[in-house]
Amino acid sequence: MDAPKNSRKTTKVGTVIGTKMKKTVTVRVERQVRHPLYKKTIRTRETFLAHDEYEKCKVGDVVEIIETRPLSKLKRWRVVTIVGLAAAGGPGEPEVGEAKS
Repeated sequence: MDAPKNSRKTTKVGTVIGTKMKKTVTVRVERQVRHPLYKKTIRTRETFLAHDEYEKCKVGDVVEIIETRPLSKLKRWRVVTIVGLAAAGGPGEPEVGEAKS
């Protein structure tokens, strides 16, 4: 399901911050921009709802999303690949049998 090389669809890379909906993940994309007047580097964040057909994404995964047709009221993106997996025992959800601290 990769996009053709000459495609005009935008792709972004971000981190999954929510998986509470069926077949939908919330992805936060961070980028750095320079302020036009003060020239300071500012970190901006945007959140997108992306379609995850097979529900493989977990909180903390780094994913690549691509622009697609409207799938629902707010969902305009689709997960293409999982670039990096979340570290086990990280800030995400606890493992099975592990107590919350």
